[in-house]
Amino acid sequence: MPTHSEVRSLPYSAKQMYALVADVERYSEFLPWCSAARIRQRVQQGESEILDADLVISFKVFREKFGSRVTLWENMHKIDTEYLDGPFKYMQSNWSFSDTDEGCDVEFFVDFEFKNAILQRIIGVVFNEAMQRIVRAFETRAAALYGS
Repeated sequence: MPTHSEVRSLPYSAKQMYALVADVERYSEFLPWCSAARIRQRVQQGESEILDADLVISFKVFREKFGSRVTLWENMHKIDTEYLDGPFKYMQSNWSFSDTDEGCDVEFFVDFEFKNAILQRIIGVVFNEAMQRIVRAFETRAAALYGS
């Protein structure tokens, strides 16, 4: 039910931003509410690499693990994520990165719904703020890794 979409212009290359977002195993180091991340499986499939990944999300009294399939399109600087298992009814997200004269444009989209109605209501209240914090966390990580 909640969806979020935005485009940000950042002073880094599309390749740099793609690499940052594709490094799922490091999410727990900088993403708010992400307390653990691990890759279950990694498979090369044609021009894409497919990761089955688990993230543990901790928010107030809730602690949930969910699995997702992350498709990395390195040549296109694009990342697609679909839900496998856990607390959601459904979840999908997409990232794309395009070089510009000043750096790159980052496009982000997420759409999801929790199975737990209580958790869904809690997230609904703070959803936009939470998405902004997540996007800022990626920006802060980029500054730490790439300067600026």
